Amino acid sequence: MNMAMADCVFCGIAAGEIPAKVVARTEAVIAFRDINPQAPLHVQVIPLRHIRDAAALEPADAPLLAEMLSVAKHLAEESGYDPETRGYRLVMNVGPDSQSTVPHLHLHVLAGRSMNWPPG
Repeated sequence: MNMAMADCVFCGIAAGEIPAKVVARTEAVIAFRDINPQAPLHVQVIPLRHIRDAAALEPADAPLLAEMLSVAKHLAEESGYDPETRGYRLVMNVGPDSQSTVPHLHLHVLAGRSMNWPPG
């Protein structure tokens, strides 16, 4: 489903109906601070239109995904996390085992601390 869903919290944020600390917005995506940050920088980048998760992406969504990645890169670098010196992590969760709690495509941008490997 590609339209806003009434019971989706991220659709509510995208529509401006649910408050969020918005840090970037384009014609296709919005980025906001995570309410339960797992790093000094923890931002969610989401499409304005509802897409369940990365598994629901279609080939025609490639420009949207590129926009999400571009916004994530800009926010990380603008916050001082240059990939050459400090770096950042990008995460998309899909399905119940990933612990995803909001069924709306979102890209976590995490930076400001050393990341463990493997994650989780």
